[in-house]
Amino acid sequence: MNDARLLTRILADPSRIGEVRDWTALLCAARAESLGGTLAFRLEGSPVPPKVASILLDARRDAAQARTQALWEAEMARRALADTGIPVVLLKGTAYAAAGLPPALGRSIGDLDILVPRTALPRVEEALLGAGWEWVKENAYDDHYYRTWMHELPPLIHRERDRMIDVHHTILPLTARRTPDAQAMIDDSVALGDGLRILAPEDMVLHAVAHLFADGDLAGGLRNLWDIDRLLRSFTETPAFWSRLDARARRHDLLAPLQRALRLAARFYRTPVEQALAGRSAGDALYERRLLARDGWGRATRRGTRLGFYVRSHWLRMPPMMLAKHLLEKARR
Repeated sequence: MNDARLLTRILADPSRIGEVRDWTALLCAARAESLGGTLAFRLEGSPVPPKVASILLDARRDAAQARTQALWEAEMARRALADTGIPVVLLKGTAYAAAGLPPALGRSIGDLDILVPRTALPRVEEALLGAGWEWVKENAYDDHYYRTWMHELPPLIHRERDRMIDVHHTILPLTARRTPDAQAMIDDSVALGDGLRILAPEDMVLHAVAHLFADGDLAGGLRNLWDIDRLLRSFTETPAFWSRLDARARRHDLLAPLQRALRLAARFYRTPVEQALAGRSAGDALYERRLLARDGWGRATRRGTRLGFYVRSHWLRMPPMMLAKHLLEKARR
């Protein structure tokens, strides 16, 4: 196989490792897709070559360290914002780790992402700056871009720990064509024992869906799709989950992206999905081509497809005139 297809097959069913003829290709694809730790845990206890076993052991150790670091950063943010009384909702990898959800197992976790009410942004900003975070982007245009059009503050980094935090007030840019109800997500979030919160199950799935199919260019898409697979497997035993997910997707204007996510998760990872909700394939082959665009060394391939999805990601984010001005500014700099 000359793309990342084998990686998805092994993740879905580790017993198929007998199909692996080139471990270098598999490991390179996993690393390129930020799934090295995930693959390492999926293959834990499986018969693999000694050198591969050593690499996988290191990946598991690195993932465990990243999890500890992510949870500590969440605790630092909690302490910084504790006196504000503002609800702070963890997002993405840190949320999975804090809640002990299956996607956290081996998952790479980068920046700390939190969701707060938009009206609370000035107080959150003041509290974080007072606790040692600093602005990453100091350009006036970038600051205006984030504050006026985006779904988050400009990124901040802690001056001592060198860790970044992204403060979201919704899950898609304000200029995006789809308009999720961020306040409903915050209102229905679930409290953790430490004073932080996570999204409700349906909203957690839909945030992963929005991040993958309604915002970006599908970079890192196999990892995000794996998150969706693991979340769905965790939540589907809850009574009436599918009907609530359907209703919530409609409320957040994310039904079509959800349907595509369900179809592709089922195709790549054999995710059990509600077929009536997933609907029929509509252009899924092009998305599949983009998600699998890796060669045997994990390098990006299919430049035309990638460029098309890059253009699409900007088209989804901004109206045409605004997009043209933004791209001209980026080109000028």
